Amino acid sequence: MILLVEINLIGPESPLNLRTMSNQTLVTVFILQGFSKSLEYCVLLFSCFLSLYSVALTGNILIILAITFNPRLHSPMYFFLFNLATMDIICTSSTIPTALEGLVSEESSISYGGCMAQLYFLIWAGSSEILLLTVMAYDRYAAICHPLRYSTMMSKAFCSMLVTGVWVLCAFNAAINTGLMLCLNFCGPNIIAHFFCEAPSLLLLSCSSTYVNSIMIVLADAFYGILNFLIIIMSYGFIISRILKMQNMDGKKKAFSTCSSHLIVVCMYYTAVFYAYITPVLSYSAEKSKLASVLYTMLIPTLNPLIYTLRNKEVKAALRKLSLFFRN
Repeated sequence: MILLVEINLIGPESPLNLRTMSNQTLVTVFILQGFSKSLEYCVLLFSCFLSLYSVALTGNILIILAITFNPRLHSPMYFFLFNLATMDIICTSSTIPTALEGLVSEESSISYGGCMAQLYFLIWAGSSEILLLTVMAYDRYAAICHPLRYSTMMSKAFCSMLVTGVWVLCAFNAAINTGLMLCLNFCGPNIIAHFFCEAPSLLLLSCSSTYVNSIMIVLADAFYGILNFLIIIMSYGFIISRILKMQNMDGKKKAFSTCSSHLIVVCMYYTAVFYAYITPVLSYSAEKSKLASVLYTMLIPTLNPLIYTLRNKEVKAALRKLSLFFRN
């Protein structure tokens, strides 16, 4: 989810890498401004980012393996969790390696093609995660509000259709936005005030009209951000209302327990995304945007496996079995 914002590009002067096409000189390499070049600061950030990336990859891969090899976890909730872990791997792998490279090199650069590829995978993974969180909210709604009809409402075929729809729709959305970005000309400057390629920064570097791009981005934001957020709020409104009507205290605790992990992830993800892309419309700060981006591209994918594991006995049991299997 990306919203066009006003960004002031502040960075060291850098020679432009250019190519000529149709009597126009176009940028072929972008410079990622990244973070402070202070040695101590870079060492600290590199250690933190590398640790986050390692934990995110390990945790999400373990979640995928545990769900794959444990038949007891072949249910809709864990099927969606499997896909969420896959999206987290794509999201972190499309941004963190670039950030790590920028911290150890004097000047972090990325080719035009590499920048567009990074933009595509980031939009694909980010928008897919938003839609999947909405699907997971509907799954919890069906399980708690309609327990007797749950197996019918969330059949294997329907769940597969939902997940396939999420991947395909978001891939199409990413292709449209990246394709529109490819239609733009970049004549210089070539400094991106971020540690990865994001649409708002790129649009401000274009020397051609970005009107269509901006319209498509606003439409995507309205669908992925606002509409999906409202659907999640509505789902949890019905869920909470249903739980409060339960007479059995054990039933209430179990219902809250099944929703708590997902609700924590939703709150973290939307807080970071809104902070990164909604509040900048009123008052933008490049450093705040970078901090918010660290939260939703690094920290949240790292915390997701921990949240779902620590609060779920079935996943912990599956991970113990997986650990015993690899030891033997």
